[in-house]
Amino acid sequence: MTALVLSPTNEAHEPPEARGLARGGVRLLVSRGQDEPVDTTFARIGTFLVPGDLLVVNTSATIPAALDGRLRDGEPVVVHLSGTLPGEVWLVEVRRPDRGATVPLALDDPTDVALLAGGRIRLLAPFAGSRRLWLALLDVGLPVLDYAAAHGRPIRYRHVPQEWPLPSYQTIFAREPGSAEMPSASRPFSHELVTELVGRGVLIAPLLLHTGVSSLEGGEAPYPERYRVPGTTAEAVNSVRHGGGRVIAAGTTVVRALATVTDDHGVVHPGHGWTDVIVSPEYPVPSVDGLLTGWHEPESSHLQMLEAFAGPGALAAAYAQALELGYLWHEFGDSHLILRDFS
Repeated sequence: MTALVLSPTNEAHEPPEARGLARGGVRLLVSRGQDEPVDTTFARIGTFLVPGDLLVVNTSATIPAALDGRLRDGEPVVVHLSGTLPGEVWLVEVRRPDRGATVPLALDDPTDVALLAGGRIRLLAPFAGSRRLWLALLDVGLPVLDYAAAHGRPIRYRHVPQEWPLPSYQTIFAREPGSAEMPSASRPFSHELVTELVGRGVLIAPLLLHTGVSSLEGGEAPYPERYRVPGTTAEAVNSVRHGGGRVIAAGTTVVRALATVTDDHGVVHPGHGWTDVIVSPEYPVPSVDGLLTGWHEPESSHLQMLEAFAGPGALAAAYAQALELGYLWHEFGDSHLILRDFS
């Protein structure tokens, strides 16, 4: 897809509630095959779904993953917890405070980071050759998530100029804490909207994928993220597709989890563990027929996944229209529903 240039006017700088909107009041662009994309609002998403459609959602809850610390020389840093790896090792990103936000900090050698309340992070080794992502051990005197709840705050990048409380970064489906950043595709849903969808005959099934930091640089490979696909959800996906219905993934995290447990025949199996699967036009997910997502920056690797559903031409047209119509990017921004053309 041709590179796009985002300006601050294309960015959502605060939650929609701070702009006087309900969660479902954000805008929604609906793309289907080569048809002209439809400009609407998220609250009307039910008009584009039909009875028997299955919406698969991520029940991971966001944690306050930004921790203040200092390097051995006293330099202040902010450490972003990205997620756990096998063996109680954490993947973390070390960042430098910069004009009210943070920027990546490249470190040459392993070191320790002193945290608040006597906590410590021991940086063991770079992850996969990165100078920003580190394998780390945390010594904080209590469970890490408890420490983060007491001393951390939600991860925030420069496009969000002020801090917002943790509930602003939760979806209504959030149940199990573990995501470094919000699985934001589902943020516009409200309990009232879900009730409406169920009344229309739309089915809803859960899975779990704890998402890590989204600040990766271009060309960096995805890192492992923990996931769990219950047997009931696998059965629901297989049943709906066997009956000719559509499976809609609420977010790229859901696509990634389902891709991990879908076999070569398109059958979904229950599973759990860590996944680093990559979804692209060359490696699509036959068990998923549509994707609900936000608007991703031009260099984002998520665009490969989106092309697996929309195709590069249709995706480029949708992004161009979204820019022309003033859609907003990032976690507090507008939405995009991509449906494969069944006609």
